Amino acid sequence: MIKSEIRKKYKTLRNKLSEIEVDDLSFQIANSVLKLPIWQYSYYHIFLTIEEKKEIITNYILSILSGKDKNIVVPKSDFSTGVMTNFLLTDNTTLKKNALDIPEPVDGIEVANHLIEVVFIPLLGFDKLGNRVGYGKGFYDKFLASCKPETIKIGLSFFEAEDSISEISTQDEKLDFCVTPKTIYTF
Repeated sequence: MIKSEIRKKYKTLRNKLSEIEVDDLSFQIANSVLKLPIWQYSYYHIFLTIEEKKEIITNYILSILSGKDKNIVVPKSDFSTGVMTNFLLTDNTTLKKNALDIPEPVDGIEVANHLIEVVFIPLLGFDKLGNRVGYGKGFYDKFLASCKPETIKIGLSFFEAEDSISEISTQDEKLDFCVTPKTIYTF
């Protein structure tokens, strides 16, 4: 499938999910995340849920990270440059939704990309080779390209993998893992 078809398919499938289903599936994904071999690291980047788009509720994973005393890093997007800046999430961090309903830190302690060791990545679809399709703005591909090569990239999806995604470019960053409610994919 081409990226535009995948975007359309998975936006439609997500929109059909009830709030209870989104919550239950998000909880299952968080429980599966506990099984990943990633818990020796210190800096974990995670996206904050866009509820209006029925994204995975990342609060469960945030609770796990907090309970394990990890440094939690959250993004703030600059749509004029296409670049994300990352901030340490603390008790004092003020979050505010931007014009696209993305919760973001207002300000805070900036964290350099080279310090981030594990990244939880939003996506619409992915394939059995670790390719992912996001919303198409390229924020995560640019961000991941600026991280260390050994940074672990973990996709989170309500749905299982497609066989393959066509139109993959050299700028597209592949996943190391993708976690669904039923499966942990390793690439």
